Amino acid sequence: MPVSQTHDWLIRGTRHILGERTWIMGIVNVTPDSFSDGGQFIDPDLAAERALRLDQDGADILDLGGESTRPGSLPVPLDEELARVIPTLECLRPQTERLISIDTNKAEVARAALDLGADIINDISGFTFDPLIAEVCRDYQAGMVCMHIQGTPATMQQNPHYTDVVGEVRDWLHERLNAFAELGIPSNSVVIDPGIGFGKTAEHNLQLLSHIKQLRALGRPVLIGHSRKRFLKKVLGEELDEALYGTMGVTIALAQQHCDIIRVHDVRAARDSLMAWNAVASRVT
Repeated sequence: MPVSQTHDWLIRGTRHILGERTWIMGIVNVTPDSFSDGGQFIDPDLAAERALRLDQDGADILDLGGESTRPGSLPVPLDEELARVIPTLECLRPQTERLISIDTNKAEVARAALDLGADIINDISGFTFDPLIAEVCRDYQAGMVCMHIQGTPATMQQNPHYTDVVGEVRDWLHERLNAFAELGIPSNSVVIDPGIGFGKTAEHNLQLLSHIKQLRALGRPVLIGHSRKRFLKKVLGEELDEALYGTMGVTIALAQQHCDIIRVHDVRAARDSLMAWNAVASRVT
């Protein structure tokens, strides 16, 4: 991969260097209703098996989520989310040394998962829906993924609006970094995510995806979750069940901009696409 500015990410006392290549976060939805693979891995054993397959395929991070945040979705009760995530984590953690991320916006889910050895909390609300979750991450020295959202999953796609989507999302993420600092959370614990599809139109998404440099200028690694999302159908001009090829096209465009982490369902395809791109890009003069 062409030379890029690197950033460190402090995760439970260990510093990981990002920026030398694009890391891959593999998605494991332990839900009955996620937009792409809902219901496929609701059983904890199947979910753990899925995660281990993504591990073998080359994922750097395994991201477990027990609550669908697709457009129009409603929150899942705490007990139900715990019943989905915790048995999966109990099965998975002893079988892999990969970093494990928990996709949640609830402090008690975060606490329970970190007690069992999870490494990262990935919060679609930017740690705003639950006022205690950031403090839990601080106390456990967890890695944090802070994502931007306009509205809530139930309302976010009703009428997304911005005057300057890149500037407004960047400024919001900057404010969150400042808020974390006030809580005693070091900035190098945090990765930022502009929230593709979370309160954005297709045009908003494309603007964000083409301005990774401006987001990285905040001094933190950038994570993008674009996998199989419905804006790709508009970009491609046709209805596709999985939008794999569109996802991989965006993956290469992100790698060219030194995006630090991509969050995808199809880890093997992403790994091979990135390796092939890098084999050529590193020789371009």
